[in-house]
Parts: sequence; C-alpha cells; structure tokens
Amino acid sequence: MNIIDRRLNPQGKSLANRQRFIRRAREQIVKAVRDASAKRGIQDLDQGDAIAIPTGGVNEPSFHRSRSGGVRDIVVPGNKDYAEGDAIPRPEEDGGGGGNEGSADGEGDDDFRFVLSREEFLDLFMDDLELPDLVKQKIKHSESHTLVRAGYTVTGNPSNLNLRRTMRNSLSRRIALRRPKPAELAELEQDIAELTRTGDDPERLIELEALFARQSRRSLVIPYIDPVDVRFNRFQSVPKPIAQAVMFCLMDVSGSMSEHMKDLAKRFFMLLYLFLTRRYRSVDIVFIRHTHEAREVDEDTFFYSTETGGTVVSTALEEMQRVIKDRYPVEDWNIYAAQASDGDNMISDNARSATLLRDIILPVCQYFAYIEVAAEHASGPGAFGRETELWRTYKAVAQGEVPMAMRRVRSRREIFPVFRDLFTRERTAA
Repeated sequence: MNIIDRRLNPQGKSLANRQRFIRRAREQIVKAVRDASAKRGIQDLDQGDAIAIPTGGVNEPSFHRSRSGGVRDIVVPGNKDYAEGDAIPRPEEDGGGGGNEGSADGEGDDDFRFVLSREEFLDLFMDDLELPDLVKQKIKHSESHTLVRAGYTVTGNPSNLNLRRTMRNSLSRRIALRRPKPAELAELEQDIAELTRTGDDPERLIELEALFARQSRRSLVIPYIDPVDVRFNRFQSVPKPIAQAVMFCLMDVSGSMSEHMKDLAKRFFMLLYLFLTRRYRSVDIVFIRHTHEAREVDEDTFFYSTETGGTVVSTALEEMQRVIKDRYPVEDWNIYAAQASDGDNMISDNARSATLLRDIILPVCQYFAYIEVAAEHASGPGAFGRETELWRTYKAVAQGEVPMAMRRVRSRREIFPVFRDLFTRERTAA
C-alpha cells in the first residue's frame, strides 16, 4: 500500500518537504558535501552546490506484505508453462560469475542530483566542527536564551496543549460533580423499557423515569471536557551561558610569500572567519599581520592590504601576547590561535619564536593551529623538498602533550580537507 498526499500545495509546504528530505537522507547528503568540498573554492560558497547521492537513499517508505510467514497462494499473470504443484527446475549455471558485462536490458538508475543552497551547504559542512576544548570560564552576557519547561498554564498555543493533564482534570471534575456515565444511562433505559413492557410496579417505573430525566439533564449540564480543565505546557525563557572565546589570526605577508601562498592563507582564514561567525555568537576575532614587524589590523586590512617586507615571526607572537595582556585575561577567556606562513624566518629569530610559543603562547591557548603554505608543485615537507626553518622550530615545540596542530597546504583543493581535519569534533574531543 502506498500513501499519496493529494492535498493542494499551500505556500511554504515545499520548504517543509525539502527539510524533511534533508533530514531523512542526511547521511548520504553529508557524505556528498564532504566529497564536494575538496573540489571547490571559497568563492563557490555563495553558489551552493549540486550534489549526487545514490538513489537507494531517497526511496520513499511504503507498506508491503511480509515476505516471510503465513500461507500464500500466488497467481502469476502470463504463465503458460506451469500448473499448480509443478516442480520448477533450477536454472543452469554458466559459470560466468560476476563478470563485467552490462545488464541484459541495459537499464539502470543514475545517482539522484540534489541542489543545496549556500546556507544548507555551509550548515552541513560545519555540522560536526567546533572549537577544541571550549570551556565556560565566564559568562560574557546573556544574549542567548533557551526555553525550559515551567509547569502549566490555562492559556497558550494549541500546539502546547498537555492532553494528559487536561484529561486528568476532566476526570476529576466529572467524578466530583457525579456526572453519570453513558453505561449508567443505558442501564436505566433498559430497566424503564423492561418495566414498561411488563407493566409491573408502576411506582418504580415513575421513579426510574424521574431519575433518568435528572441524570440525562446532569449529563448535558456537566460537559465531558470543560474549558476549566484545559492545561497548556508553560515554557520560560532563561539565559543560556555563553563561553567567552577569542581567535587570533596570524598571517605572514612578507616578501617571501608569493601571490599563490598569500591566496592560500587568505582562503584558509576566510573559511575560519566564516566558521566562527556562523557557529558562535560570542567569539572575538583578532587579526594580526606581520612582516619584520607585526600589528593588529581590522578585517579589511587583513585580507586586502598589499603591505610587504622582511620576515620576523616572533613579532606576531609578541603582538598576540600584548593583546592578550591588554584585553583578554587568561582566567576569563578561551584563547585560540591560527597562524599561516610559508615557513621562512630569520635564522636568528627561530630561538626567540620557539621560546615565545613554548613558554608564553601555548600555556594560555586552548588550541594553536599552524598552517604552512607552499608552492603548488612542492613535493616534500618544504617548498623545495625539505623542512623549512619555521616548520623545524615548531615541530620541536609540538612534541608531547601540547594543544598544537601543524598542517601543510599546497593547493586550493586542500584547504577544505585540512580545515575539517583541524576542527572536526572527533579530533577536538580526542
């Protein structure tokens, strides 16, 4: 049996059907989004995506007879060779096994293509991403609220009707007012009909008729459900604690960074910025650009300024230390940092950078992610097949139980997978 909805399509119904389909085929859609994310650029986020999922994941549920149990008599139309009770011989096997030949009739089903909007694509892509080790050290402000159950009320939305409490009140009122039950009235009617038929005991008949009249009137006067019985679930809005967090974005814009490397770094930070602004309402973002000197800048300058110069990585870490000291007390804030660089640094500055990172930055950070960008044709740990100065320096610091992760990106198609690897929920939980 198939259930078909032939009602008219009111305004907004298609949206509900679309959301219902996404929930039902969520596993296949999320997998398709993950596969598609590795092949697209940051600018493509504004366009959503057309994804393909197996047709087996979109089948409509239906009722059907059980294939096991019971006694079955089946009449197959078009049968001219067999009668009831005949034994059907087993088909001969040709030993071909599962060869590579196509199907005999040449038919099949293509994958089901489904177009996701920008919002839907981002929600599915970032569904299991989160900032690692986010603890609620201090409530910043109560801008977020949540609804919690707070008893019952006599007025409310019909969708919040509490049927159990309403029926319990109705039963209590009917018992207290002695409203007759339908069975009692039926029994009185039967007794009256019997006395009327036999003609015995006229006084008893008059008494029963008067009682039946009173009980019938009581049944009409006392309703089964009265407005006084109705109860609705009551909800109360309460402040939801919001954890304070700050993300430091450190980007190398020195002369050693080619346009391709700067493009990779900017794309990573654009994705990080998008993730933070969509998933968290109370996360500050601090942008720091550095060459041989570092300074805090606004979002527009961070992404679009053309400033360049030499490379001294420790200046960015010192600027981060200064901002933390001035505005973000460690006891009140969850501190995160993401740094992007080509790995080039003055040799004389490596020791200073390692000391700052190991002794000052990492002890106050919940998580520190280092992204090293390289030329697209690079084939080794460094741009020329060797580890860079900064990679070796940070690698030594990252030994042991420290909240630090290091990844490398060579091309645009690697940005999404690397980003997911750094901030996926399973990784942060571990």
